[in-house]
Amino acid sequence: MLDSLKNNLRDAIKKIIKSSSIDEELIKELSKDVQRALLQSDVNVRLVLEITKQLEARSLNETPPPGLSRKDHIVKILYEELAKLLGKETNFDFKPGKQNKIILLGIQGSGKTTVTAKLAKFLTKQGYKVGVIGADTYRPGALVQLQTMCEKSNVEVHGEPNNKDSPDIVKNGLKYFEALPLDVIIIDTAGRHKEEKDLLAEMQQIYKVAVPDLAILVIDGTIGQQCFNQAEAFHKTIPVGGIIITKLDSSAKGGGAIAASAATGAQIMYVGTGERIDDLEKFSPTRFVGRLLGMGDIQAVLDLAKRLENEGDDVRLKRISSGKMNMDDFFYQLEEVTKVGSLKGFLDNMPGLSGMVKDDQLDQMEGRISKWRFIIQSMTKTEKADPDIINASRIKRISRGSGWPEHEVKELLKNYKNSKSMMKASKGRQMQGTLRRMGFG
Repeated sequence: MLDSLKNNLRDAIKKIIKSSSIDEELIKELSKDVQRALLQSDVNVRLVLEITKQLEARSLNETPPPGLSRKDHIVKILYEELAKLLGKETNFDFKPGKQNKIILLGIQGSGKTTVTAKLAKFLTKQGYKVGVIGADTYRPGALVQLQTMCEKSNVEVHGEPNNKDSPDIVKNGLKYFEALPLDVIIIDTAGRHKEEKDLLAEMQQIYKVAVPDLAILVIDGTIGQQCFNQAEAFHKTIPVGGIIITKLDSSAKGGGAIAASAATGAQIMYVGTGERIDDLEKFSPTRFVGRLLGMGDIQAVLDLAKRLENEGDDVRLKRISSGKMNMDDFFYQLEEVTKVGSLKGFLDNMPGLSGMVKDDQLDQMEGRISKWRFIIQSMTKTEKADPDIINASRIKRISRGSGWPEHEVKELLKNYKNSKSMMKASKGRQMQGTLRRMGFG
């Protein structure tokens, strides 16, 4: 999927990760590399300049939160700016107790009829009762194709092969389905071109007859940047509320189709990834950008960074970054790391850290975190607030309470002290410091 964009963005990120230091020149170089990658993938020039301007400004001016190095933070910024271009993950907002109407629009050959059947199957699998109206009177065989595909998912199609009046077919179809217990009615229309004024006028008539709850624009992922103008033209005729991109399984340019969401202000809702009726998947901007950047789905890592940024306990963060933290703060950091899943998954997803630590060392790390959790939970409130008071007799009691030998308690205390000094030295911002704080460096 979008191999050229993927490879170019990854190459740009590698430069940041492999650099010995981050300066303004390197950030500007990254910005140019990202510009080149997006332009070659046919993303609209104005959008490219917008993204890279934000990337530069944020990379130069933002301070990384405790827990992220500057390199990691820059990659996070790139990730966020690309995901922002694609909008948020979105669901259909179906209203219960009524028949929700969806109209599908698009140029000829965009795959609208196939998408209609795919969407009907997708919604049926989610438990909705779906009906379809075939109102494409221009393409020979469109109705037969729609009926054949929808038959596989037991979805009824209303069509009138001898009627060439599309608005009339829609009106009759809505009347026919009125008596049936349906949640959703999907209307397939004829393919338009932004220059075909007669077809655009007919589309307006269909819109007036149907009064749809949602108009979805179907875009061919292979047509490149020209779809930006087409999306804009459609949106001026009918307010587009969502986008489905087809043919993203191909190696053709897809950047322009993705950026079409900016022309309409609508969000990409689904992508077609193949020919089969099941090849429609919900679109997730974060997962999609994660794939492009070669990180898998790094949402878990972003969530961690967000928690660190939005942590309400300012006193705690000041204590941690100044090296005055207590055992509660140390425990808090362990919990934050383990919230993102396995430590292996966490390290694999962090740019620059993937592959740094061997599997057997990772197992030891995760085992140690698990032990420390039990040991800290066996301490009293006073001991957590001031670990320096923990003497030999307290170590013995904590050992018995946690079920771990005394030398493990001593190991924890030693790493806690190392962590305090490391946090003070790094001001809490180096990921390598995070590893050392845990005693893994």
